[in-house]
Amino acid sequence: MQSSDSFITYEQKGAVALIGLNRPAKRNAISDNVVEALAEAVARAGAEAKAAVIHGHGDHFSAGLDLGEHVVKSPIEAIRGSRRWHEIFDRIERGTIPFVSALHGAVVGGGLELAASTHLRVADPKTFFALPEGQRGIFVGGGGSVRIARLMGAARMTDLMLTGRVATPEEAERWGLIHYISEPGKALEKALELAAQTATNAEMSNYAILNALPRIQDMSNEDGLFTESLMSALTSATPEAEERLRAFLEKRAKRLDIPRAAHG
Repeated sequence: MQSSDSFITYEQKGAVALIGLNRPAKRNAISDNVVEALAEAVARAGAEAKAAVIHGHGDHFSAGLDLGEHVVKSPIEAIRGSRRWHEIFDRIERGTIPFVSALHGAVVGGGLELAASTHLRVADPKTFFALPEGQRGIFVGGGGSVRIARLMGAARMTDLMLTGRVATPEEAERWGLIHYISEPGKALEKALELAAQTATNAEMSNYAILNALPRIQDMSNEDGLFTESLMSALTSATPEAEERLRAFLEKRAKRLDIPRAAHG
């Protein structure tokens, strides 16, 4: 693990990289230095892990943009900063390994934009979500107008930004912002469990899920179906897929854990 005064901590737990936002005294506000440290951690995770978890040290995941740093920037400096966020968050969303975020406390503004770039999101029951940019006289700049709006819809996002409304985990789950609500104090544990599970998947399958699915959403039906056929053929042709399919056919593979209610 890196020293305690680092902006980001990093450690390996089996096949999973654990990346921690480490400015608890600032509610893990995201500054330029945090973004650069995050870039290094994301690159390292992609090189040596099969999945990763992003979490926040202290009482909050992240209260968002470091406003003290942002307020002194010129318009062109703000544009460059925003584009850097886009670049790094895109490396998370469109990289080679799955990222899971463990959310607790404040998931606000830029913190929610970071969470939206991960592939699975787990929230503690006391987590709260907000986009207070309208009240701050600013606009989202970390990709939220694309990622968050696609998750919960532009109308919901408009409500949060115009009114400063604070959303509960139950609302966030209903709107598609998060996937799981953990037991109290167990968000990180659940996120690690999910990340470890995704790490057992075939690497090419994970890559296709992370990179083909979001692009297919942006395509016409015909183009999407054509791309699906290509990805299906490519993933099936890998040696790992051939071995896994053979194991399934020979009844050596683990069977699906079907919920009891599904048996009728």
